[in-house]
Parts: sequence; C-alpha cells; structure tokens
Amino acid sequence: MISIIVPTYNEVKNLPTLLDLIAQVMSTYQLEYEVLIMDDVSQDGSEEVVKQYSQKMPVKIIVRHNKIRGLSDSVIDGLYQAKGKFLLVMDADMSHPVDAIPAMIEQLKLANSDFVIGSRYTSEGSLPKDWGIKRRLNSWVATILARPLAKVSDPMSGFFAICNKNLPARHTLNPIGYKIALEVLIKGGFKEIYEHPIHFQDRIQGESKLTFSEQLKYLRHLRRLYQYRYSTWAELVQFAGVGSIGFVIDLALYYLLQGFGLQHQIARAISFWPAVTSNWLLNRTITFNHRSYKKPLRQWINFVMTSLIGFFINWGSYTLMTTHIDFFNQYKVIALMTGVAMGMGFNFLFSNLFVFHNLRVEEGMQKNSNHRNSEEK
Repeated sequence: MISIIVPTYNEVKNLPTLLDLIAQVMSTYQLEYEVLIMDDVSQDGSEEVVKQYSQKMPVKIIVRHNKIRGLSDSVIDGLYQAKGKFLLVMDADMSHPVDAIPAMIEQLKLANSDFVIGSRYTSEGSLPKDWGIKRRLNSWVATILARPLAKVSDPMSGFFAICNKNLPARHTLNPIGYKIALEVLIKGGFKEIYEHPIHFQDRIQGESKLTFSEQLKYLRHLRRLYQYRYSTWAELVQFAGVGSIGFVIDLALYYLLQGFGLQHQIARAISFWPAVTSNWLLNRTITFNHRSYKKPLRQWINFVMTSLIGFFINWGSYTLMTTHIDFFNQYKVIALMTGVAMGMGFNFLFSNLFVFHNLRVEEGMQKNSNHRNSEEK
C-alpha cells in the first residue's frame, strides 16, 4: 500500500482538485493507497471537504491540535502515522504532478533506489516559464547552498518517496522550516537516490507560505545539517568566521581608541577585551550552540585564557619565524598568516574540547535511551 502524506494549512481551495486527481491516477494504475491530510488547524473548511471525500476514497484528515505547527513537523507526524509500505510526500498546492506518483513508487518497487525525489532540474524536468529572475535566483542560491550536503540536482524539492522500512528513527529528525526532504535524505543516510523529472507548477489557489521568515529558517536548518554531516569541519568554519568578526572589532577599536589620544600599546590592550568577548558570545550562541552551557562567567574566563594562550602562540611563532628564517623575514605576511592559523587552531582545539563541553555523545545516548523507553511503553 502507498501512503500519500499531504501537509496543509488553509488549502481548502486546492484539496478537491488534488484529491480528485489522486483518486483518478491511483484507480487507473490500480494501486492500493491512503491519503493522510496533515492539517495545522486551518479552520477554513478543510475538515468538511476531506470528510466528504472520505466516503468515496481512502482519505482522512488529521488536525494537529496542541502540536508544533509547520510543514516539516506535519510531514514527520504523517510519516510515522502512515500504514503503507511506501511513503510519498507532496504539497497540496498542485505544484507537484500527481501523475508522477506511480513512476516514483515503481522505482522503489524495483529496488533500484531507496530514495526517489521529484526533480525540477533534471534534463527532462522544468520550471514555470513565467518565473522571474528573482524567483529563479532565490531557487538557484538555495540549491547551491545545499549541494554539498546532498548530491542531487534539486535538494529543495518537497516531492519524494521512500520505503517505510527505511524511515529514519523519529528522534533523529529535527528540521527547522519547510525542507523536510533534505532532512530525511541526510538523516536517513540514503545511498541509492533517483531523481524523477517533474514539471513544477506554481500554485493556482491560495497564498504561498514561502516568506522571508521561512527563508531564514532554511539557513538555520542548513547550518544544523552541516553540523550533523560534517561535524568538526562545520564548527571550524564557523569558528573561523566568528574569529574574523572579532578581528574586525579588535582592529576598529584599536584605531578608534588611538583617535581619542590613547597610546597604541594601551589601545591594543583595551581592544582585545571587547573582541574576545564578542568571539565568546558568538561561539556560544552559534558555533557551539548545540553543546551544553556552563555558567557564563566561568566559560568566559576559560575562553579568555585560551585566547590569550592562542595569542602568544600566534605572536611567538611569528617572532620565531621572522627572526630565524630568512624566507619569513622577507615575506612577513606569510609568517603573519601562519601565526594566525596556529593560534586559531589552538583556540579551536581547546574551545572544542574544554571551553564548550562536548555533550554530543552523551546526548545521543540519552536520546537512544528515551527512544527505547518510548518503544517499550
């Protein structure tokens, strides 16, 4: 049996057309199926429409009272309530072609793929001709940002199918925003991915849910997925980015204080503190925000001590190289960059291991324990 999961919010105008098409296609191919409408308390008449259709086709609406609202959470609830051997997720706004469902499921049945995604960017796929430059640019940038995570041409698609047995453990899924396919693809560790070409259409009825707020959530989601897949490397890149911001703050205050008449040595001593505090705060809230939080004052002191040691490694290595090696004395900028890299490497290592205590293993053990307990119950 095929379970078709459709997340909805204020989609009552699209539901009749969608359900009619699903019934027609599934009947033509003689496929056993169920449709789960996962609704975020629309109160627009969706319940009444689905109840009418439930008299002539296998469809039911699940209104998600007292739950976190959002497309991704709706889909996750639907995936784990579905009874089918095959699970397919699609939007309600008619942007995903219903007639592609049989071919996508057939690909899973042949066991050639364990994840099938409807793609707009294959050679046979397409976008609406009236899409403007801004819309195409937004889609292109979002796709490029996700490509290192998933080697597919259209990682932004919300139209995908998997086997129920390959569904990732529920406690591993924690998406932000609306790109649930990307979350499932990465957390499930799927290897055989097939991109089925689709002709993507703009919604005809209702309003788009893609707001600026959702785009920001997508960036937060991407950062979380990079941390999941690349772990230490993702943290290192973020740590270096934070360090760059701290360097700009340090440099700006250094010259600003001299502009107020302070000697450069005093200006250098003062500018260090706002910069290192900024680095600590940003690393606490961005780079290592998935770690445990020690008491702020204690953590700040540890970070300052680590940064001071890193600074002396930076300065010491620069001094030694330019004093004893002619090459570095001639090309001091290379010595400077090497010193910065060595200092930052030390700072990152000690921040990773000591300042921002690593609870990833302990958290994973706790999650597995909670998951087992819930299954036993």
